[in-house]
Amino acid sequence: MFKCIALLRRRADISHDAFVDYYEGQHAKLILRLLPGIVDYRRNYVQRDGAFLSAQAPIDFDSVTEIHFADRAAYDRFVAKAAEPDIARQIAEDEANFLDRGATRMFVVDERASESPLDA
Repeated sequence: MFKCIALLRRRADISHDAFVDYYEGQHAKLILRLLPGIVDYRRNYVQRDGAFLSAQAPIDFDSVTEIHFADRAAYDRFVAKAAEPDIARQIAEDEANFLDRGATRMFVVDERASESPLDA
C-alpha cells in the first residue's frame, strides 16, 4: 500500500460544519470521480477540544486527509491525471469553494504500525 497525506485548511469565512459538509457532499465525490487508482480515501477532521494546543506550534489545518493507492505506480498515475489542465482546473475551482488553497500541504509517507501490547 502507498499513502499520501494532505493537511487542509478551510477558508476563514466558512464554519467548520460548512467545511465538513462541502468536503463530504461535493469535493470528495469529485476527487473520486476525476482521479484514478484511489484504494482508500479518508478525511480526518480536527476536533480542537481535546487537542494538545500550543502557542509555539498551533494547529493550522482542519483536515488530515489520507489517500491510499495500491502502489507507487498508481500514485504516479493519480498525480499525472491531477496535472492535466482540465482536471486541475476542475479541482482548483472546487477547492476555491471551501479551502484556503495556499495553505494546502500534501506529502507521501512511509507508514509503520506498532504491534499492540495485546498481540505480544
